[in-house]
Amino acid sequence: MAEYLILIYGEEASAASIDPGPIMKGHQVFAEQNGPALRGGNALQPTGTATSIRPDGTGGFVVTDGPFAETKEALGGYYLIEAADLDEALALAKQVPAPAGGLEVRPIRVFD
Repeated sequence: MAEYLILIYGEEASAASIDPGPIMKGHQVFAEQNGPALRGGNALQPTGTATSIRPDGTGGFVVTDGPFAETKEALGGYYLIEAADLDEALALAKQVPAPAGGLEVRPIRVFD
């Protein structure tokens, strides 16, 4: 078994205008149906709460308010899952409610 991260992306402006009740219910159903595969997950605060850190080229860092990259869709949450392979991870991801955006599935890199 391998671990995968399901990243949930969406437009924050669109998400703000959607009733969160049905979406939260969808996430509850997803968790109930896939509990054994779930290793963790959470929603994230809006990008306005983000702080970015970048190397400044001199051994120090530049710390700025805001997300690392400006994009139309922002990372809004994630699930950490365990799946036998990518096909199984994709099947799980297709069940995640994401009405105002999309998903990205990435394998967790394991260092020996």
